[in-house]
Amino acid sequence: MSLTVTPQLQTTLLWWALPFSQVAWAITPPTVQDYIRDQQKRIDELQNQVDTLQGRLNTTSQTSSKPPSSDSPFKKTKRKPRQSGGKRGARKGHPGKGPTLLSPTEMHLIEPGPCACGHGQLISSHPYDTHQVIELPPIKMDIHHFILHQGTCSGCGHPLKARVPSDHQAGYGPRLSALIGELGGMHRTSRRLIQDFCHSVLRIPMALGTVQKIIDRVSHAILPHYEAIATWARQTPVGYVDETPWYCQNALNWLWTLSTETVSLYLLHPNRSKDAFFALIEQWQGLLVSDGYGVYQHWVHGRQTCLAHLIRTARGLSEKSDSHLAACGKWALNELQTLCHMAKAPPTGGQWRAWYARFCHLIDRYHERSDDAGRLMRRLQREMVSLWVFLREHGVEPTNNRAERALRFAVMWRKGSSGTDSEKGNRWVERTLSLRETCRQLGQSTFGVLVDALTSSFQGRQPDLAWLY
Repeated sequence: MSLTVTPQLQTTLLWWALPFSQVAWAITPPTVQDYIRDQQKRIDELQNQVDTLQGRLNTTSQTSSKPPSSDSPFKKTKRKPRQSGGKRGARKGHPGKGPTLLSPTEMHLIEPGPCACGHGQLISSHPYDTHQVIELPPIKMDIHHFILHQGTCSGCGHPLKARVPSDHQAGYGPRLSALIGELGGMHRTSRRLIQDFCHSVLRIPMALGTVQKIIDRVSHAILPHYEAIATWARQTPVGYVDETPWYCQNALNWLWTLSTETVSLYLLHPNRSKDAFFALIEQWQGLLVSDGYGVYQHWVHGRQTCLAHLIRTARGLSEKSDSHLAACGKWALNELQTLCHMAKAPPTGGQWRAWYARFCHLIDRYHERSDDAGRLMRRLQREMVSLWVFLREHGVEPTNNRAERALRFAVMWRKGSSGTDSEKGNRWVERTLSLRETCRQLGQSTFGVLVDALTSSFQGRQPDLAWLY
């Protein structure tokens, strides 16, 4: 049964909302009543605008599909209060994690001092603990001078000059070059700070142009690693893809990543289009895990949509002031979290049928609404076939958190540097990020890889890539 709002009913409803009596309203001139109605309508419209804008200000990665990197650094995240009576530190029975004992370069045996009773001899003595002290030895640079001779051939009189060996022509050795590459790429240190470090710690005066030349040399040396990572990433059956803004010469670009269980590939592209996506993946046809961006939704080789993004949107909806929106958001949040938890505890047949029935009922109840609740339900309806692929396919995660984690370091780099200034800088970022994240995934030392890459480059041979496989 539908309710028709007549002018009389509208007047009654308005009267109930105003701070004066029905009698006072009845004696109010019609022109004044019309004016009050117009003003009330305007107030309602402005209140809706305020609610919308306030919702945007309060939107974070916890309450929307926005990535964590977009959150303001000045907003503190609310933490759950500690349970009363809880103690800090590891719980009882937890093995704990202390400092790892490294292989010693020196060992000192410490015997106990004399006993307070006056006797100095021990019946037995055995080790009970190891106290480790780690110290940096005095830094002394190895400086090699190559004294080049020249002379004249005794046979023909032709002048001859010695040449610097090919693997020593750079002027800075592979370990020093690797250190500068480690600082500039793996730790996003500026060229100026690298210059200060070399002068203060290593006692080596170095011009900014020299620092840049060494970084360019490192970028060239790790190119084979980047190409091997790209080949490996484009052959894996499951890939996690995401993108984030990047600036090159103050122009908006996009940094893309294709992350797998073992490697992560990065690519800088001028736009966020389908062409950029295919420039990243090339001929790859694996199962895609991504957020709901339109470019990904047309993937035909199997796709798992990120449940974390949907959960954030549902959480934001559950915190709305409107009770109907909040109720829908809480319902959706509960069902999506239940689905996500199925990755750790696969449901039985009965549990799945019960959840599926509730989920379909949720969509049917709200999908025709024109508000945020309806938009979320229609999105869930569109993404239906991509919501639970992780339950059917082995090795597929229900979220795209792997790709988002792969972009965190890049986002911090972007905030500190404001992007890059050239295409050469773009290639350095792509190669460095790919090598750094892949080394982290495989438990490999980036510095060791850089030393080998530069040594191989100076000697004109291929670097060792066996650690990638």
